[in-house]
Amino acid sequence: MEEKVGQLWDRWIRKAADSTYREARVSLLELTYRLQIFFRALGGDAGLSIHAAQVSEYRSRRSWLQKLAGTQTHISLSWRTDDSLYLPEYIDIFPDKSLNQDMYYWLAAIHSQSLAESDKQPWLLSSQQLTLHTLKQFPGLQARYQHLTKAIMLLRPTLSQLPDDEKRQEQAIQKALLQPGSVTQLPIATKPPYPVLLWPHPSPPQSVCYLSNTTGKQTKVKKARKKKPTKQAKDNQKHQAERVENQQSKSGLMLFRFESIFAHAEYTPANRSINEEDDDNANDTAKDLDILSVTRDEEGQAGQVQLDMDLAAFEDEEDIPLIAEELFPEWDYKKLLLQVDYCALLIQNNTDIIPCELPKKLQSTAQRLRQQFTSLIPKRIMYKRQSEGDDIDIDAYIDYVGERHSGHKMQQPDLYCHINPGTKDLSCLLLADLSLSTDAWISNHARVIDVIKESLFLFSESLHASQDRFAIAGFSSRRREKIYFHILKHFKEKYNAHTRGRIAAIQPGYYTRMGAAIRKATKMLLQESSQQRLLLLLTDGKPNDMDKYEGRYGVEDTRHALSEARKLGMQVFCITIDQYARDYLPYIFGQNSYVVIKKPQQLPESLPLLYARLTAQK
Repeated sequence: MEEKVGQLWDRWIRKAADSTYREARVSLLELTYRLQIFFRALGGDAGLSIHAAQVSEYRSRRSWLQKLAGTQTHISLSWRTDDSLYLPEYIDIFPDKSLNQDMYYWLAAIHSQSLAESDKQPWLLSSQQLTLHTLKQFPGLQARYQHLTKAIMLLRPTLSQLPDDEKRQEQAIQKALLQPGSVTQLPIATKPPYPVLLWPHPSPPQSVCYLSNTTGKQTKVKKARKKKPTKQAKDNQKHQAERVENQQSKSGLMLFRFESIFAHAEYTPANRSINEEDDDNANDTAKDLDILSVTRDEEGQAGQVQLDMDLAAFEDEEDIPLIAEELFPEWDYKKLLLQVDYCALLIQNNTDIIPCELPKKLQSTAQRLRQQFTSLIPKRIMYKRQSEGDDIDIDAYIDYVGERHSGHKMQQPDLYCHINPGTKDLSCLLLADLSLSTDAWISNHARVIDVIKESLFLFSESLHASQDRFAIAGFSSRRREKIYFHILKHFKEKYNAHTRGRIAAIQPGYYTRMGAAIRKATKMLLQESSQQRLLLLLTDGKPNDMDKYEGRYGVEDTRHALSEARKLGMQVFCITIDQYARDYLPYIFGQNSYVVIKKPQQLPESLPLLYARLTAQK
């Protein structure tokens, strides 16, 4: 009964202290696509992705009712980093929904402008300069800004209710909002000022990394236990995170009574620090934390919440000697520099494999696909009476001799025939992502890696039936010095039981350093004399690795590698099962160069049919 009363009281007092308007709430999720277009149209960096900002603690003055309810301790503000634009997950501060929507567009506009000199100035001055510059560049936003400012003033604290020091501070901020550029200094007060939602975050969260990976210890990859997949909740916010050392230790002070030594059989060494039960409140718990601490643990845990974390990468060791069969460059978008011989690629051509037949569950589907692809083989056609060709046209030659003996003269007799061999002048390389993320379960019976294997089997069966030239490779990585490139089938090899054995033997690897793998695939395709060269990339996520390749660096390197391939005449296309791929694939591949398979189980059968549409002769 006491718990029920407490819940009712908490719900009532929080509602009484709430100053927002839920009925006029506008969500970032419903505006993300339009905001991306608006942001880029105003000159914003096309490589930036828009994320929901994590709420951060803010210690400004609160009302008595807010203190009693324990609310208004955190707030969601906007800020920008090298690879992301962070906007509030939702805005409901105004009773008018159109005003809340205008707030999103204003924040996208002010963050689209970057002033190098403002980054070195205090928050008050830099915010005013960004506002003035935005209004000068886009005069059409003037009316929207004035409308928002007028509405914001109604939400600001009443000056008569503030202490003298906070009053002077609030007066300066209000003047700076109404007349940008008129205030040069923010008065000092005992408490921080009330948040200014029209301006960027005064001290945005920074990515931190306390755990070094230069310990020399090898990361042991254990085979995951087969578990029933749990329902994952997608958190739209991007959380700040840090890497910390695992505090769990197998040795140390024993905290139990000495007399229990004589009854050691009753002692059970249970690890109570890890709870394997389902936690329905895991998402809410993550939102309440300002910084998520991440550590390495040997225990395999079922994921409950899918989080997007702003986690600083490990420092890259530039002095590591690279020893490999092949070295490839990598693009540094900050330096605008292609770093020569920066990545070491290790060719994994496994010869110790067991030849196998096609899995029984795929045989009926493969037979149907083989029949469809056999009908796609171009017919052998002979074109007669050509001025040049592969052989002599006997009929044309007899007619020519007859006409000549009869006294008729032919100036340019067409005495040759051209034979279309009935094959496509096409070479295709399928590059599959074999990173550790493919070990995730998508159903009670299959993992992502199992779906990829089935896709490779059916793809090979189909192209073997259509007599097209194709190769298959997979890749994973552990930093820039160990990029594993698995050649499952070379162009010169025949598709047979050995190829199926290599496909059946693939296992999830490490990370996804796409740039070097794409450059290696491009190099293999360049060795083909075919007129049309197609590179298909099969993946389940975005580029990432343990070092600085995480985030925008990896996205930009992948985009640069694809640009290099297209300049060499390659056709590039991406197939992914990542449901959030639309946030980054249009920037990497282009609007019409990728497809998202909504149901991963449909990938094996969809892949060959997609190939048929891409290579259909127009």
